[in-house]
Amino acid sequence: MEQQLEPIYIEPVNNAKYSIIWLHGLGANGHDFVPIVPELKLRDFAIRFIFPNAPARPVTINNGIPMPAWYDIRGMDIADKEDSIGMQESEAYLCKLINREIEKGIAAENILIAGFSQGGAVALYTTLRFPQKLAGCMALSTYLPFMSLSREQMQSESVQTPIFCGHGTSDTVVPIDLGQTSWEHLIDLGFTVEAHTYPMPHSVCAEEVVDISRWIKKCFKA
Repeated sequence: MEQQLEPIYIEPVNNAKYSIIWLHGLGANGHDFVPIVPELKLRDFAIRFIFPNAPARPVTINNGIPMPAWYDIRGMDIADKEDSIGMQESEAYLCKLINREIEKGIAAENILIAGFSQGGAVALYTTLRFPQKLAGCMALSTYLPFMSLSREQMQSESVQTPIFCGHGTSDTVVPIDLGQTSWEHLIDLGFTVEAHTYPMPHSVCAEEVVDISRWIKKCFKA
């Protein structure tokens, strides 16, 4: 695994009161979701956006060739043969970024973590295991990894973190059924989940951006 690049930071005009840490998907980088920031229309909230870069690591379904990845994917059934070591490494890194924001004076309840695809899986995995309530977890076109371990490993405070799930009905990378099973399991665990489906493939659409913006505003106003 190669050395991790520093995240991309986008600072607000005024001193930051909130932070959003947004993880990209497999093979992408921290620049992937930077263009979405102005589309969210959140200028009034003094948000620091943080877009981490996954390290390059060998990915089995990519013939073992290294690419930016939060963890290895070993087969076409992404929930099968899950990479616990890679997931725990990425969880530790995300927790480090969260705690760095807390050290800067941003309360945990004002920190929102988000991710697309692989990044969303890491965000969900971390949310369940983080010992404090966060502002929210936004999980886009993704699934809950290590679902069978979630009940025994989740922290009591984590269930207070609201979750947004968005998924395309024609997603051929992360099937909608896996996404739906994930958010139903999260609800069963006691989480408040706002789930939306969109007529799109493995991507983000304009309608979803509107829903994301509204949900983030609700999380930060709360």
